[in-house]
Amino acid sequence: MNSLSGSTGMKGYGLIGLPITHSFSKQFFTKKFRKESLFDCYYENFPIETIDRLHDLITGHPELAGLNVTIPYKETILSFLNDLDDEAREIGAVNTVKIYRPERTYRLKGFNTDAYGFEASIIPFLKPSHRNALILGTGGASKAVAFVLKKHNIRTTFVSRNPVRQGQISYKDLSPEIFSEAQIIVNTSPVGMYPDTGSFPDIPYHELTPGHILYDLIYNPAITRFLEKGKSKGATVFNGMKMLQLQAERAWEIWNDSEL
Repeated sequence: MNSLSGSTGMKGYGLIGLPITHSFSKQFFTKKFRKESLFDCYYENFPIETIDRLHDLITGHPELAGLNVTIPYKETILSFLNDLDDEAREIGAVNTVKIYRPERTYRLKGFNTDAYGFEASIIPFLKPSHRNALILGTGGASKAVAFVLKKHNIRTTFVSRNPVRQGQISYKDLSPEIFSEAQIIVNTSPVGMYPDTGSFPDIPYHELTPGHILYDLIYNPAITRFLEKGKSKGATVFNGMKMLQLQAERAWEIWNDSEL
């Protein structure tokens, strides 16, 4: 536990990460609070320079009740938490933190709502032919994606610019054989995200077929070059907006569930 000064009647929520150039979460929750007349709630972006600033942030804002976590802190935040939800522990990454305020102290519990959002958004598109997947990127979001795919008995291979572990390959290792077997390709990297909208993951797009699913966790722009190239080959493509909406609603449920 950590000491804390008294709090106000407001309930605060926010997003920590760096940089936070365009926040879906702030727009989503600000609109939600207005629509549901939750005038005692606010949502703010907190672009902290290092995860070591987390304590100062929480003690400096005694009204904070919950946080969302984005790049690059989804994994490094783990050592700052008092407790972990079982699913978040298995995934090894956290994107939602619930802040408990007993007396003049605080406790932090981590959850992963990325997995919930990804699973609910991709399930309608899965077919029996989807038995293998490529995950582009190895950050915190990639762990949630891998967790969900493995849960549905889909074998996963991580693609990284600098593969360092078993189960990871480099982009130059993407052979026609690998591409024909991996019918799901999920981009969890920031490549192609605004403002660098001209970029795209370096994969052999000419090997794509109408049987492929291309899922980009990026939502800005709505159609990245990655998805654009997949669509030109007849692949099923979609971005991360639905996942973001679902994970945000799940985070709100967690923050307001007195039994969690």
